[in-house]
Amino acid sequence: MSGTVRASALALVVAAGWALPAHAQESTAIQQELAAMRAQMERMAQRIDTLESQLTDARAKADAAQAAAATIPQQVAAAQTANAQTASAKPATAISWDGAPKLAGEGGWSFKPRGRLQIDTAGVDAPKGIASQQSLGIGTEFRRAYIGFDGTMPGGFGYRVEADLANSGVELTDVYMTYKASPKLTVTIGQHKPFASMEDMTSDLFTSFMERAAFNSAFGFERRVGLSATYVEKDWLVQGGVFTDNAADLNNDRNNSYSFDGRVVFMPKLAGGQLHLGASAHVRDFNDQSTAARYRARPFVHTTDVRLVDTGLFSAKGERSFGAEFAYIRGRLHATAESHWMTARRPGFRDPTFNGGYAELGYMLTDDATVYKAGAYDRIRPRNPVGKGGLGALQFNVRYDWLDLNDGDVIGGRQQVAGASLVWVPMDYVKFILNYGHLWLKDAAVPAVADRDYSADSVGLRAQFDF
Repeated sequence: MSGTVRASALALVVAAGWALPAHAQESTAIQQELAAMRAQMERMAQRIDTLESQLTDARAKADAAQAAAATIPQQVAAAQTANAQTASAKPATAISWDGAPKLAGEGGWSFKPRGRLQIDTAGVDAPKGIASQQSLGIGTEFRRAYIGFDGTMPGGFGYRVEADLANSGVELTDVYMTYKASPKLTVTIGQHKPFASMEDMTSDLFTSFMERAAFNSAFGFERRVGLSATYVEKDWLVQGGVFTDNAADLNNDRNNSYSFDGRVVFMPKLAGGQLHLGASAHVRDFNDQSTAARYRARPFVHTTDVRLVDTGLFSAKGERSFGAEFAYIRGRLHATAESHWMTARRPGFRDPTFNGGYAELGYMLTDDATVYKAGAYDRIRPRNPVGKGGLGALQFNVRYDWLDLNDGDVIGGRQQVAGASLVWVPMDYVKFILNYGHLWLKDAAVPAVADRDYSADSVGLRAQFDF
């Protein structure tokens, strides 16, 4: 290499040596600036990612809100439909009305309060000289004041509990439980009526006179504690049971009396009307309860305790009786007749047989019908009741009633009554009765001075309501 060349190379090296330090300093500053720019760009990228994520979330929320808003009309419609279905569905407890509120629940439960009030004003006009003359005048009484409830339970069971609160006392009336073994067969246990007569089986709310025929009370027809069954088959009604005594009388520890009672009714439709033919039989043993019997009756009204016919006490160990029933109902007209024979069983003596009965004819004066149901008369429901522009229902009845308590050496007297009644039913649960009776007495237990054959008159008025 020539000197010139080495000199040139050496000059370049020297020049580079002086130039490199300056260039290195400049490169380091650029690198630092680039690093700062990279860091800033990374932060900006991270911020952009964060903003994009937030934007995505916001869009998702907006989409969800929009979708939810779109379903609001369907939700409103569904809620309206559910409310409508709930409103139209039967509640767990249904409430109906039948003179009082009746509550019915699921499974066969039901409950209904019940009651009745009968207020009587009546009097007897008898010949002077009767020792009990003052007791035969006009009197007023609460004849009945019932309060109670009845209902049903699941499994075909039913119940009724009722008491009479009249005259400042409490007397149990219907207190029993039922079991409907089938649509035709019902079993009853407790205190109830032992199927004595058609009129006795008819509720006192529905009778055509203030009092039932004299033989019903004279022969001691009353509710008793027992077990019975009722079978209904189209035109037939069969009832039978075994009974002890009235619940109040059973408080006597010695009362172990019992009876067997049965009744059969044939009730076909005939000539556009309802025919009723019935018979009943009863056998009762007093057992240790009593060694005596007594039969007596009031003079066609209940406001007096005087009995003008009365056998007084006589020895007896039991009794047996038989009843016959007839009725025909067609529209406004009804005709009824019953007779009952009671024989007292007397040890060592002839058994006397007493007889009573009645024949009745009735007619609805308004465009209403006499109601018959399952072997007894039922509630008259006016077609045009008071309160709805009508008069209610009017019924006129006439009756011949007799009771003969004379037989053998037992002389209790004979009572005959010719009676008439006017019944006004302004609405289903309210009733008024006005009745009159003319009585003929023979061998009366209560003489007029020395005369045991005489006549008397009775008149009575009843106001009643029930629920």
